[in-house]
Amino acid sequence: MAELEKVCTKSFLPEERRISAQGGKVFAKNTESSAGREKILSVQDLVIKFKLRGQVLTAVRGVSIDVYRGESLAIVGESGSGKSVFAKSFMGLLDNNGWVDSGSILFDGCDLTKISREKEWTQIRGKRIAMVFQDPMTSLNPLRTIGGQIREALLLHGSLSRAEAKEQTYRILADVGIDDPKRRYRQYPHEFSGGMRQRVVIAIAIAGRPEFLICDEPTTALDVTIQAQILQLLKGLQKKYRLTVIYITHDLGVVAKVADRVAVMYAGDIVEVGSCEEIFFDPRHPYTWALLSSMPQLRAKGEELCTIKGTPPNLYQTIRGDAFAPRNPQALVADFKARPPYFYVTPTHAARTWLLDPRAPKVEPPGHIKRLGEEGGWRNG
Repeated sequence: MAELEKVCTKSFLPEERRISAQGGKVFAKNTESSAGREKILSVQDLVIKFKLRGQVLTAVRGVSIDVYRGESLAIVGESGSGKSVFAKSFMGLLDNNGWVDSGSILFDGCDLTKISREKEWTQIRGKRIAMVFQDPMTSLNPLRTIGGQIREALLLHGSLSRAEAKEQTYRILADVGIDDPKRRYRQYPHEFSGGMRQRVVIAIAIAGRPEFLICDEPTTALDVTIQAQILQLLKGLQKKYRLTVIYITHDLGVVAKVADRVAVMYAGDIVEVGSCEEIFFDPRHPYTWALLSSMPQLRAKGEELCTIKGTPPNLYQTIRGDAFAPRNPQALVADFKARPPYFYVTPTHAARTWLLDPRAPKVEPPGHIKRLGEEGGWRNG
């Protein structure tokens, strides 16, 4: 503890402002990470708030990140960390009591935060950005046929005749792995299993031929075998339809199978971002260590499963310093005083933690995290 006390707040605060001014974005311009890659989405300093019971809750706290065309980005974190709220803001789907307080969301050059009319959103939702929700049963209308719901999306976002839309629906049903499309077209959601309903939800999402697909916990309601099938289906559709995909999940096993890049979110902020290999095999933020430590694959037989002690912070209140500090046994004094900037480990890997400051004491990750790179065979399991 005496060693940690040496990292005092006074020595960090002036430096923190300087570092933030130079590298406050998750991905800075002109780095190897962005060279030769086309940005499809750029979020800058996004703040989202909600009014609940007379109080204001800050669900997303100054998030910045770039998404590149054709990639798979996974956003991971505990429930309540702001993942779904963050992604829903790309489609103007915040609840009536929520709003974008500041920041920008540039999609192909258009600032989505400036869109206020529903007519303008219809040119974005489904047509350019689509979403697959986690519960397929509540995503489908039980009173309408499967084919009718997919065809509706085609008619809304295209210029097809009803007959052409019907034929296109058959092809989409085949694309998502549903056999005998003509018979299935006439059936209702209750005649489908959970996995088949999720395939239908995916079919509706891709019917408008969007460029950008958001998958919000797409396998949570499914059993393990079906999860693998749905993930394989999404990977195939991404390639065939040339999609950029964001996966929202708390399941790191899902992330390992589908993601090119991972953003770790905690208390409304992205605390670490990097390639899938960097996040799994060289994590740098203590929260990322804690998430990985909670994976059953990392525990020896008979060894107790790790849990993250404590609870997330109260987002009704202003958070000082690192939001994870109260739950972090390696927290420095500075973690409770000043919000850390992003420190770059590589041009593609950054973490918001004072542990990466050159003046911080050396803190090693847990032993099983250090061994993860050597024992990474589970990733393909």
